[in-house]
Amino acid sequence: MESFQEDFLQQEHFILRLQAYWWFLESLEVEWEADPLVIRLLSCGSAPSFSPSYTWPDSVSTCDTFLERGIIQASAGNNLMVNRLKELDQCFFVLFVSLLCSLKLRMGDPVQLKDEGNKHFQAGDIDKAIECYTNALKDCMDKKGQAVIYRNRSACYLKKESYANAVSDASKAIDEDASDIKALFRRCQALEKLGKLDLAFKDVQRCATIEPKNKTFLETLRRLGAEIQAKLKTTFSTDSRVQNMFDILLDDEMDKEKKEKAANNLIVLSREDAGAERIFQNNGVALLLNMVETGKPEMILAAVRALSGMCTGHKARAMAIVDMVGVDKLCSIMALDNEEIALAACNLFQCINDSLTGGDTREYGKEASLVLDASKDLKTILLALLEMIANKRVSGHGRDQALNLLTKNVPRKDMKERDHSRTLFTIDHGLKKILKVCGQVPELPDQLPLTENTQLIASVLLNKLYDDLKCDPERANFKEICDEYVKSKIDPNNMDKTLHAISTISGLLQGPFEVGNSLVGQQGVMEMMVALCGSERDVDQMVAVEALIHASTKISRASFFITNGVSLLKDIYKKTKSERIKIRALVGLCKLGSAGGDDYSLRQFAEGSTEKLAKQCRKWLCNPQIDSKTRKWAIEGLAYLTNDADVKDDFVEDELAMKAMFELAKSRDKTILYAVACTLVNCTNSYDKKEIIPEMVQLAKFSKQHVPEQHPKDKKDFIEKRVKRLLKAGVVSALAVMVKADSAILTNQTKEMLARVFLALAEDPRDRGTIVAQGGGKALIPLALEGTEKGKVKASYALAKIAAVSNPEIAFPGERVYEVIRPLVSLLQTDKEGAENYEALRGLTNLSGFSEKLRIKLVKEKALPEIENHMFEENEKIRLAATECMCNLVTCKEVQARYVEDGNDKLKLLVLLCGEDDEKLQIAAAGGLAMITAAEKKLCTKMTHVTVQWLEILQKLCLHTNPSIQHRGLVIVFNMLSSDDFELAKKLIESEMLEILSVIGKAEDNPKRQDPIDVARTCLVKAMDLGLIKPFTSPS
Repeated sequence: MESFQEDFLQQEHFILRLQAYWWFLESLEVEWEADPLVIRLLSCGSAPSFSPSYTWPDSVSTCDTFLERGIIQASAGNNLMVNRLKELDQCFFVLFVSLLCSLKLRMGDPVQLKDEGNKHFQAGDIDKAIECYTNALKDCMDKKGQAVIYRNRSACYLKKESYANAVSDASKAIDEDASDIKALFRRCQALEKLGKLDLAFKDVQRCATIEPKNKTFLETLRRLGAEIQAKLKTTFSTDSRVQNMFDILLDDEMDKEKKEKAANNLIVLSREDAGAERIFQNNGVALLLNMVETGKPEMILAAVRALSGMCTGHKARAMAIVDMVGVDKLCSIMALDNEEIALAACNLFQCINDSLTGGDTREYGKEASLVLDASKDLKTILLALLEMIANKRVSGHGRDQALNLLTKNVPRKDMKERDHSRTLFTIDHGLKKILKVCGQVPELPDQLPLTENTQLIASVLLNKLYDDLKCDPERANFKEICDEYVKSKIDPNNMDKTLHAISTISGLLQGPFEVGNSLVGQQGVMEMMVALCGSERDVDQMVAVEALIHASTKISRASFFITNGVSLLKDIYKKTKSERIKIRALVGLCKLGSAGGDDYSLRQFAEGSTEKLAKQCRKWLCNPQIDSKTRKWAIEGLAYLTNDADVKDDFVEDELAMKAMFELAKSRDKTILYAVACTLVNCTNSYDKKEIIPEMVQLAKFSKQHVPEQHPKDKKDFIEKRVKRLLKAGVVSALAVMVKADSAILTNQTKEMLARVFLALAEDPRDRGTIVAQGGGKALIPLALEGTEKGKVKASYALAKIAAVSNPEIAFPGERVYEVIRPLVSLLQTDKEGAENYEALRGLTNLSGFSEKLRIKLVKEKALPEIENHMFEENEKIRLAATECMCNLVTCKEVQARYVEDGNDKLKLLVLLCGEDDEKLQIAAAGGLAMITAAEKKLCTKMTHVTVQWLEILQKLCLHTNPSIQHRGLVIVFNMLSSDDFELAKKLIESEMLEILSVIGKAEDNPKRQDPIDVARTCLVKAMDLGLIKPFTSPS
């Protein structure tokens, strides 16, 4: 050791070498704690100055003393570490061993970690168990020990329904011990859940071989065998059915009826995962393409719908179909001039998009690496859709669906998402193409094929793209592209090109108004619009008037037009002979006349002028000889004019006009939806109203500020009469059709307005039956699930009102009733108004009393905590509604389990509510307590511990004058006597309860109070059976 001292300890670089060992220790990922001596040694810059309290001989002595003991301890703690260190220089190894000893290594104990994992698993804390097992695997070097830990973690993954991980861990355990019966059976269970029945069968077969008398293994073996046979049978029969269907469909001589049946069967089969897979595996895609190539609409439709079923919820299959069919081929199908085929192709694209962007929730395990990145396919589809919208060979229906797909899938659905790259990409590659669609003038030659909806869908898309932008530079770029495009189209020498520019501005004004407004404000644009109004060509006047109408959307701009544009529109209205231009000019006047909204003091025109305009609009609306596109503008006019209460009253008095509007609302032209919704909102006064504070009104008058005035006909009784007339005219059936519109034109704002109308219609409970009869209940569900937050609340509120008083089977037939639960539960949140909480609780009470499935659904939607919170509510109505709802829910096993759990006051609250003075509340609380103590005997004993007042409350119930409350109290007493708790039964009988039971039981039969009398007698019989009382015998 002396030579060692001379050679190394006196050299400065020794410290650096020792530090390298320190870093090596850290790389082993073990927990350790350094001795102060070692810390000082490693932190010093050179050997001589490392510590005044230690001398070099002391350090060498430490090495000599700990050398032998250190090697032994290190070997016992970690053989791998010692083996790796033996390869190092012998001299440094000697010092390193002493360093190792001084570091007080604390290696994690894998056995202890495994035991902790077992405890967590037994307690039901699966996440903690997985964490312990994972840490144990890091420290465990024994292969047999690892196998046990892998097997245990496999059980955790089974509980978590992470079946691919369960298979992986069980397989690692089996690799170490092929006869590990627990690992084999766990892998069998996981494989079965993954649908790999053949592999699962092999595992349970090995289990049954090892333990041939195990009933669980034998039962699983039998069941899996039967399932495999059934699957094989189904597969072979499905394969033959698929082939038979294609043979029928592709046989030109086959009967038409048989072909239709085969097509329908093929579509149904494709919607089932197993059926879709069989079609795919049996060359189905190629055969479906053969059906498309026939050119027959019914064949194309069947093929596209079958492809949609095959692509739904299966990423790998969707990608394969896109590759086999080709995006261009899919676009060519959607481009056909057939509305039904275009819609089916649109649905196919949507199914593909959903599957590629997260709609596929299945676990692939190791096969996940085979499912390629879908971003390339998504980009190809996006580019193809952008190419479609400006392509002349695409039909109007195909263009509509391409725009609908872009509207639905490009902008972010949630503004909290950070990625909006699709929007930026669409603006860079497709904004000018969308503007081209907006600028089309169908009356001019050489225009793109359009439907009546196309340009409005394009405007909606522009608006959504603009709203999706995050910052000013992005918005400035959007405006710049629009500005360049419009300027490139303005040509004083080519009026058709100029019309295209003005029409483009109209499209922007209907979409991102800010962008369109900035273009209107540019020098020369307004002058050009005015000049076009004076043109001799009808088409020039029509385009210009429409642009003026859209430009006057904001009140500030409307005031400009009132002073400058009214005379111009009046002049056009009087001089033109074209009905189409005349009605547009009239709508412009209507819009300007309604600039003051429903403020009676801001009427823009002279008394009676708005009524005259409205009368002319109603006249055009009811004229069947005028085309629907022109009649649509009459509704546009009424949408503005119905801000005036006189116009509202006149309109609802005109039943023919209302029915004409409702018929148009049901037509294919969806551009009318917004105008109809606006008109109905105005007629029902379901728009937001500012609260008028009398003090603020006086202050405003004193300071000579404008004070809004309410029209006399906007009072409650007039509104109720208008609602009744609308219902009589069939407004609900029109609303139901409008809600079903599968188009981007049905915007979230339009949905909100429809929800407002429904809520106004449902105000009177007597009208709710009419709403249900005309399909209003079903129509409200999608409005409650999608749209603006305010719109969803309004629709949910209307749903709650209907659910509270209607038979669920009639109001929400079939599976729809389960969709009603979530919107109603959302109204229970504390940030909602008390009236909304109350109606939601009443609706849920009605639904929870209908079936056990609905009660389970309600529990799954996490409604219980909210209902329990409302049971503490100070508002008596809300507290009663919550208690009644809970009374219906206590029959559910999940709810009973929550009451049995320790550490909560649920049972205490129910008992205390029984002691309240409100009879309705007592009936609900006592009813719930009676049912839950009958179902869970433990609660009878628990009830005596939650409050010292239990006996007093129980006696109060049994002595109540209301037979319903008395009956419930006596049932609770009977449950306690029957609870298998003899001491509790004895305590009851020794109290005044025996006297109460005797008095009630001895009473004469009385039809009005017979139920309590019968239960009291039953309680006395039960007490005799328990030996607590003896039957009365007269002395001999």
